[in-house]
Order: sequence, then C-alpha cells, then structure tokens
Amino acid sequence: MSQLLLQRLSKFSPRNSSLIYEKARRVLSSSAATNPYVSLEISADLNEGGGTIIGSVLLFDAAKQDVLTVEKTIPEEMIVEGKGVGASHGWLFMEDQRDRSLSVTDVLNPLASKRETTVIPLPPLASLQLCQSKVGWNVAMSSSPPDEDDEDDWVVAIKFLGGQLSLCRPRRDLRWTNIQTPLLGYLDNSNLMYSKRDQCFYLPSPGGNHLFSYDIKDKDHPNPKFHVLQFRDLPELPQSEWEILVGSCYRTEYLVESASTGEHFLVKRYLYLSLTLLATFVINFVTETSFLRYIQRYLKNGQDYKTKQFMVFREEETLEGGRYMCYTDNIGDVCIFLSSSEAFCVQASSFPGLKPNSIYYIGQGFGIYNITNGNSTPFQGAPAKLSASFWLPPFSI
Repeated sequence: MSQLLLQRLSKFSPRNSSLIYEKARRVLSSSAATNPYVSLEISADLNEGGGTIIGSVLLFDAAKQDVLTVEKTIPEEMIVEGKGVGASHGWLFMEDQRDRSLSVTDVLNPLASKRETTVIPLPPLASLQLCQSKVGWNVAMSSSPPDEDDEDDWVVAIKFLGGQLSLCRPRRDLRWTNIQTPLLGYLDNSNLMYSKRDQCFYLPSPGGNHLFSYDIKDKDHPNPKFHVLQFRDLPELPQSEWEILVGSCYRTEYLVESASTGEHFLVKRYLYLSLTLLATFVINFVTETSFLRYIQRYLKNGQDYKTKQFMVFREEETLEGGRYMCYTDNIGDVCIFLSSSEAFCVQASSFPGLKPNSIYYIGQGFGIYNITNGNSTPFQGAPAKLSASFWLPPFSI
C-alpha cells in the first residue's frame, strides 16, 4: 500500500498548523448534523493491485476550530488528474483533467455513506463563440441532487471566467444550455448564486449596481432580467478612506440568501494591492504562459491581495418592485460564509461556537470579520491565505 495524495484543496492541514494539530482528530458520528466546515485535504491508500480505494477527508470545523478526519471511499477518477473546480450545497464539482469531463460528488459530506461515494456525471462542455469553458469562475446549484426517482427539477450552473454561463438538469439533459452574458466583458468575474426564494440564478454586476437573473422555470433560458439596485445609507468614512477603497482596491461582490428567512444580503469585499504587490503582479503577468489561469489565480484565489474591508447591504423591496440595498453594520444572529464555493449564511445560535454578525472568509486571508467594528480575527495557527478551499454548509441526514 502506498500513500497517495489525491488533491490538496488547500495548504491548511494539521501538518503545517501545529496549534490545531494538537487538538484531537475526531471522526464525526453520522447521527448528528454538522457545523459549517472548510475542506482541507483528500488523501487515500491506493492498492496497487486494484480494488476499493479507501481514504480520508480532512475538514476544519468553523465553530469548534479543530480538524476532523472522515474515512471515505474515494472515487478512482479523482486520483489521476482530479481537480476541484467549485462547490455548492456541500457537493464538490470535479474535473478530470485527462478529458475535461465534469462530475459532482458528495465525497466531502461526512454524513454520506463512506462505502458508496456518490458521483454524478455532467454533460461535456462546449464553448460559445468569443467565450471559453476551460477556466471556471464559480458554480451554483438549485438544490442538492434529489433521489433518482424524485421528479423535482435539479439545475446546476457554471459561470466561466469571461462571458459564458452554462446550465443543465443533469438527470434530464444530454448537453448544457450555454448562454452568453450581456455586455461582453461586463460580468467576466461575477459570482453566481441561486435564490431559492426567487427560483432563479443571480449574477451581480461589478460594483453591485445591477443584478441579472435567470429563471430556471423557463426551459428555454431566455435573455436575463435586469434589476437596478439603489444604495442607501452609505457608511460615513473619511474622504481619504474612500479614495483608498475606490482607487487602490480590487472589489468583488457576493449576493447571499438566508435559508431561514429568504432575506438577501449584498456583500462588497475590498482587496488591497500595495505598490510592492503590484510590481509582483506585473512581473508574474509577463512570465505567465496562460492569461486565463493567471487572472483566475490572482483575482479569485487572492494571491498577493489582502482583505481590507467588507461592506454589507440588506435588500429592501419597495411596493413598486424596486430594490434598495441599505448599508448595515448589524445583521443580527447571521453569519455569512465566503469562499470559492457558492456563498451561504446560517444562524449563529444554531451552531454554538459561531460568532453572530460576522463574515467567515477564505481566499484573501482566512478568518472572521466582525461587521460592526471591522476587525478581522485569523483562525489560530492558520496560514495567511487559503486559496483553493471551500466553505461547506451544514450537513444533515
């Protein structure tokens, strides 16, 4: 038997985080619901003679701030050139880099069967004219995959870096429905999310001034609906601070829906790039062989950036159908989770150890941001950056 690393989803593991390693590893009982987790690592013992591949999944518990190990059967296709491209509802989107085939799997779910990991294949990808489908930006799903005999619709969507959005119903469609997003270049790195309340996928525009929605009830997926957002009650900041945020920061937006109330929050994340880091950015750009991979690594994964500030806006709808986004520094008992996976939020009181009115973030730092006072607290023993990990929402049987 030989130890084989299938995929290190992040650099954060017990081997390089001694403070957390000292805490006892534990295997989760399948009789309980879970806290929100971060995916850390998938590893396995490969029997060279063939046969079942038994491995383990390392997860970081956000509430208890320790690492747990779950024994799992690892799909063979994840061993050779397997790559995680995103996550939604706790399901991992995997790409086999040998033939670029895609699948979704529950391998990260500690409550799923450890003997029979579920893998659902997705249709082959194709690129629209003036678009590409090699570099994904993020993914979203309308729900977790239902049972095979369940007739409920289940829609998955992939937003690629650039102008392509692809949707399909995996158990019904033989091919993707590929859509070019409006205004070529405008939504290139927008973060996709699914709204259960509105039954549609949303893409926020740069700056968050507009939303584009795609109704999954419309089988033909026509042109998206366009929504104008009006901002109110902006925070009172010194002019010099606004100049830094506007002139020296890269900004990204996330639309998040509360599963319990259906309430929407728009989160603006400001990432600071110093002159020293900018020089590194330019040098690496010149030496990078793949422009798209470069953009994905630096903008999405946060290399050479640091998180400077978050702003949270609560959606308020008017009787006329307009949408106002009102700045708030108090979202109550809610925690928001941001990473390369689809953003989500939970009630802190339901998971003892979570801090209410906070943002748990990965990518440009790894820590907890207090929305009221603007202070960030890194997780003990964690590295400054977790570039390729996913927050996973609570699992339950």
